[in-house]
Amino acid sequence: MSRSLKKGLYVDEKLLKKIQNLRAGDKTVIKTWARASSIAPEMVGFTIGVHNGRDHIPVFISEDMVGHKLGEFSPTRTFRGHGGRKAKEEAIAAATAEKAKQAQAETTLSSDKKE
Repeated sequence: MSRSLKKGLYVDEKLLKKIQNLRAGDKTVIKTWARASSIAPEMVGFTIGVHNGRDHIPVFISEDMVGHKLGEFSPTRTFRGHGGRKAKEEAIAAATAEKAKQAQAETTLSSDKKE
């Protein structure tokens, strides 16, 4: 369920003060831990360092991001892929089969040109 419109957007007050003190287009990164803060139109054009639990990820705010939360653009987990050794072996086998197919196609093209 989304937030009621009569309540308005939640924007961290300290973050808004920092943005108002800076000039638009200023390249300094504003660090924040307020991942739940919504992106307001006043934030467009600034770079905000959003904390992901370990370090601050710089996020350049554009007009398309207005209304979303800051935490959406700073992932907290890194996906390393499913599978282990077996998946890697299958990927390598598929790549070598593809290379062999391309090499065979090249040899047939070159033999057709010679004739």
